[in-house]
Amino acid sequence: MKNLLSLFAFMLLTATFTFAQTKEAVKTVQPVKEAVDAPKEGGPVMTFDATEVDYGTIQQHSDPLRVFKFSNTGDEPLVIKHAKGSCGCTVPTYPKEPILPGETAEIEVRYDTKRIGPFTKTVTLTTNEGTDKKVLRIKGKVLQAPKEDEAVPASSPSILSPNNKN
Repeated sequence: MKNLLSLFAFMLLTATFTFAQTKEAVKTVQPVKEAVDAPKEGGPVMTFDATEVDYGTIQQHSDPLRVFKFSNTGDEPLVIKHAKGSCGCTVPTYPKEPILPGETAEIEVRYDTKRIGPFTKTVTLTTNEGTDKKVLRIKGKVLQAPKEDEAVPASSPSILSPNNKN
């Protein structure tokens, strides 16, 4: 009987804490959701000419640089806080200074073209535009560079050459 009473008290206590947690969680989630859904007025707006660049089919060790052009179509300065490639083979270079409204700028992306085969990589941008991150994509295929013909071997000493020291 003592065990049954203890078990009943434990279950009652657990149920009380469970319902108390659920009600509190609902109260804190509701205002956050409304704040996220609220439309943002003004601010910087990053507008790209294209968010994907196709390298096409290129030879190994080809030009690794491609450029993404964008402009700030908003009404406040745009700041790129961070740009990160999806791997070490994709390296972005971005403007560190604010891009004023109406101005255009470029993000350069270098892909390591010594790697052979098809590729699809991304660059993720963090800006002051909002909570969403911008994702730029590069893709293409790198073919192995043709083998170079062997050079003519250096002449070896012979009886006809003057440098022969026999």
